[in-house]
Amino acid sequence: MYDKDKIILIGSDHGGFEVKQHIVGKLEAEGYKVKDYGTDSEESVDYPDYIHPVAHGINTGQYERGIILCGSGNGAQMTANKYRYVRAGLAWNNEIAKLARQHNDANILALPGRFISKEDAWQLVLTFLETDFEGERHQRRVEKMDNIKH
Repeated sequence: MYDKDKIILIGSDHGGFEVKQHIVGKLEAEGYKVKDYGTDSEESVDYPDYIHPVAHGINTGQYERGIILCGSGNGAQMTANKYRYVRAGLAWNNEIAKLARQHNDANILALPGRFISKEDAWQLVLTFLETDFEGERHQRRVEKMDNIKH
C-alpha cells in the first residue's frame, strides 16, 4: 500500500483531462497528496509538456509514484519512459496494472483517457497504489532494463 503522506504526481493532456480530474478528486478524498501538473482544460495541448514534469520528478527520486494520461496512453508512456529511472506501465485493466507493479516495479501508471471510464481509471489507480513489487526474480529483470547492449 502506498503511503498517503507521500505525494503522487499527475499530468495529462486534453485527451485525459476529464479522467485526470476525476482521479485527483478521488485521491484527495481518500487522503492522498497530489501534485497536478495539468492540463487544466480540454483545450488541445501537447502531452509531452505535461508528462515531462511528472517523469522528471520520479526520475530524480524526489517522488516515488506518478500517474499520466493522454488519449491512448501511448504517447504519455513513451515520453515518460525516456527517463532512465522511470518505469511507466500502460494499463487498461486491473490485471495489467497489478502486474506492472508486481513484476516490473512500475513507478508511473499510464492511462488511456479516451478508452476507459472514470470509475475504471480509479480502480486502476487503486490497484497501482495498493500493489507491491514482488522483487526476487523480477528484481533481476528490472535491473536488466538499464543494461543496454548495442
